[in-house]
Amino acid sequence: MRVGLRCRAAAQGLACALVLGLADMADAQAVSGLARLDVAESAVRDTRNGLEVDLALSQVVPWRVFLLDDPRRLVLDFREVDWRGADAGLIEGDRARDLRAGALRPSWSRLVVDLGAPLVVDEAGMTVDDTDGSARLRVRLTRAEAGAFAAAAGPPPDPDWAFALRGDSAQEVAPPPEEDLVVVIDPGHGGIDPGARHGGIEEADLMLKLGLETARAVQRMEGVTPYLTREADVFVPLRERLTLARSVGADLFISLHADALEGLQASGASVYTLAEEAVPEATRRMAERHGRADIVAGLDLSGQDDAVATVLMDLARLETGPAGRRFAAELVAALEARGAPLTRRPRREALLAVLTSADFPAVLLEVGFLSNDSDRARLSSAAGRRPIVEGVVLAIDRWMIAQDGLDPLKRR
Repeated sequence: MRVGLRCRAAAQGLACALVLGLADMADAQAVSGLARLDVAESAVRDTRNGLEVDLALSQVVPWRVFLLDDPRRLVLDFREVDWRGADAGLIEGDRARDLRAGALRPSWSRLVVDLGAPLVVDEAGMTVDDTDGSARLRVRLTRAEAGAFAAAAGPPPDPDWAFALRGDSAQEVAPPPEEDLVVVIDPGHGGIDPGARHGGIEEADLMLKLGLETARAVQRMEGVTPYLTREADVFVPLRERLTLARSVGADLFISLHADALEGLQASGASVYTLAEEAVPEATRRMAERHGRADIVAGLDLSGQDDAVATVLMDLARLETGPAGRRFAAELVAALEARGAPLTRRPRREALLAVLTSADFPAVLLEVGFLSNDSDRARLSSAAGRRPIVEGVVLAIDRWMIAQDGLDPLKRR
């Protein structure tokens, strides 16, 4: 067993972790495929003075570690790891409250541990087995005062992690024909953020399938160009989803989601637009669930308050808001016409972050409830999703005609 470089203190631990991973990549060149986590040999366990994260990997990969505050989290980034089986079952003790892992960007993945108390990184290091090339990463944390944790927390400066969507730069996304209606389709969640889960089905996976099917159908429409905010099982922060929509000149933004409400028999689709006033408690809870995606994925949202003048945004919404509500009405009617099941009150409003952009009309389509057996079975097949795809296409067609009627000289 060769012992790799070890470093104490959070800042040093981060720097040395990256050096170790990159230097040892030469030893792993002969190993093909993703690094895999050995769940049986891994654990997140309490120690006498804090917490230890012990991960057994099939091969060496570059990695880094850092802390984030509010809520307190330990974040580990890797050059892609197969995380199957990594969940809260790895936790032994009560200093870690939850654990999640998954894809973050193409070729990069992330593990996030929610901390139940302020802990700081005391030691981090990787050991590598010369016999089979397997690796073991251990991160040891010790108890600290809240102020010391806050001082140690924060994402490391690393511009190379500012990946654009679709795996390339935003400038390389092909521009649409000048007169085309640009529709951005946003499959919710993805990667480290699976969304709602029920019966072995994940919202992120179903919404990606539905998003791809919808984009292909919209692409066949004359005078319409679709874009997807993600085309794979990767996590895309909300801000980047909206940035992509702006970069391609979106005329319409459709965010796709499903829900899961334990103990309730809710079923069918609903269409949301941005609320202009207070909303019911149930809707507020749903909005909070959608708005937590970036936090769940371990992103630091400190200092991300909207800096755009609210007066200008309100003026822009005087145009985009009514247009979005008109599309929402068309979408409800079109889904019903194509036989897609709807909730008893399918037209709704909520304070959803994904709908707050003033640049373009936006709706959120909740296509059903994974907690409902009928909805889950229907959404799990292409045939069951077809009425939703057809409803979206019909609504776009009707809305596009209406938009041209309102402004025959200029659609956008």
